[in-house]
Amino acid sequence: MAFAVTSSSSKAISGSGFSFSSSSSESKVSQIGSFRLLERPHVASTIVSKRRVYVKPVNAEPKRNDSVVPLAATIVAPEADEKVELEDFEQLAKELEHASPLEIMDKALEKFGNDIAIAFSGAEDVALIEYAHLTGRPYRVFSLDTGRLNPETYQLFDKVEKHYGIHIEYMFPDAVEVQALVRSKGLFSFYEDGHQECCRVRKVRPLRRALKGLRAWITGQRKDQSPGTRSEIPVVQVDPVFEGLDGGAGSLVKWNPVANVQGSDIWNFLRAMNVPVNTLHSQGYISIGCEPCTRPILPGQHEREGRWWWEDAKAKECGLHKGNIKQEDGVQLNDNGAAPAAVDIFNSQNLVTLSRTGIENLARLDNRQEPWLVVLYAPWCQFCQAMEGSYVELADKLAGSGVKVGKFRADGDEKEYAKRELQLGSFPTILFFPKHSSKAIKYPSEKRDVDSLLAFVNALR
Repeated sequence: MAFAVTSSSSKAISGSGFSFSSSSSESKVSQIGSFRLLERPHVASTIVSKRRVYVKPVNAEPKRNDSVVPLAATIVAPEADEKVELEDFEQLAKELEHASPLEIMDKALEKFGNDIAIAFSGAEDVALIEYAHLTGRPYRVFSLDTGRLNPETYQLFDKVEKHYGIHIEYMFPDAVEVQALVRSKGLFSFYEDGHQECCRVRKVRPLRRALKGLRAWITGQRKDQSPGTRSEIPVVQVDPVFEGLDGGAGSLVKWNPVANVQGSDIWNFLRAMNVPVNTLHSQGYISIGCEPCTRPILPGQHEREGRWWWEDAKAKECGLHKGNIKQEDGVQLNDNGAAPAAVDIFNSQNLVTLSRTGIENLARLDNRQEPWLVVLYAPWCQFCQAMEGSYVELADKLAGSGVKVGKFRADGDEKEYAKRELQLGSFPTILFFPKHSSKAIKYPSEKRDVDSLLAFVNALR
């Protein structure tokens, strides 16, 4: 991984593919990807320990007349007394809950200095760089080049570098891993078995290597980006997934300065500050990732529907922020490892409750007397509970229309069957069984209001 730093009073020092700043009175060497730590202190999951450790150079080539060994690979940190600083980041998140993005960014850069970096994807998260620039503090910027980004994204990288006078440096996937994946499964396997494997190779592992050299990172996550996975992100948190420089749980802090900002307000800010943006945005792209997994959206669609559109809302994280995904949609298991008893939902005289035999028979029919709309649900799932009113209202509206509306409880013992035979990815999953076809059609949207569901039914019946 690599970083870019800007400071009017600093000069760049390059080593092992990274850039960082150093004042004239003090030189601070970046320890990202260049050193192997000789100790790994245990850190509690709710706090972060900042300490200096002894290091030794790794991956330094033997000295040759025709080459120069990278500076950072030849410097050994001086012996120093250990200093530990503890902080409750849950409490800090509460204190900053109503703070502006600029204030949060300033606090992050102030606290972590050279040990923090902005993750830049080439979309509207360019706002993070503008906020960092406005603080007047030095800052680092990094990006993951998956090898499958849009040309417009690479063009934005170039514009941003020139606009801010920085050098974004990139983290690349392991060539051997990419080669093995493509040779064994082809270039577009993610359309068939999900995007997680490709993202793991091209994004998650490079990011993991990068974050091992930091104590904190800054992301552009917003609560309104994905109702299924990002609705509860705090402005700052101990990273629940990745490890930082000191290693172990709690060794990395994750800052989300725009968590509470609406997408429309981000765009008002970008226009007001005349910030360069990805030209794909003007073509209907809102959330931008790799080219094969990103598409423009239609008016009224949620921005996240342009990413991995063949998968459910719960799956729409590439792995960089998989800590947002709650196990079993947030259900708490009892002492026996099972979901607690819950009052059944979707109760209406116009709704048919399907048993396992009933749904199997329905799925096998090639020529049904009438089309069916069926929700696969779990009564304890908060997202199922949230759509109960709209689904019951839809059933009432469709009563007598020739479309049957049903429900099938697909958790517990039925879950594996539903995943294997009924396209269940997460709860709720909504299927339309056409009148003259055995193949069910999966509702692709995260919008589950009555009008959206009715439009889906009317388009197919």
